[in-house]
Amino acid sequence: MTGPSTPSDPPASHSTPPSSTPPSPGAPDQRSLVGLFMMLATEALIALGEAPDPVTGQQQRELAHASALIDLLSLLRDKTQGHRSAEETGTLEDLIYDLQLRYVKAAKPSG
Repeated sequence: MTGPSTPSDPPASHSTPPSSTPPSPGAPDQRSLVGLFMMLATEALIALGEAPDPVTGQQQRELAHASALIDLLSLLRDKTQGHRSAEETGTLEDLIYDLQLRYVKAAKPSG
């Protein structure tokens, strides 16, 4: 009896993740490479103080964190070279360029 109950357990647990996987219509986009780039870029904008933190609603500037995220996007660009679509490449290049410009502007001493 242990044998029949064991095969029925894995399908039950395996069927649970697919039903919980699509919680929102935006989920497929979030799991794409462009979605990953956008998520990291959004976090970098928050760290640059250009967007409010979604949890606190306050704007804070954390330049070291922003720099690390820009570096991460650059690393992803290098490591995925030759494995991206034209859309993914264009989006990534645009994001890195924009974030680098914003970082330089934010890091410039005010005066």
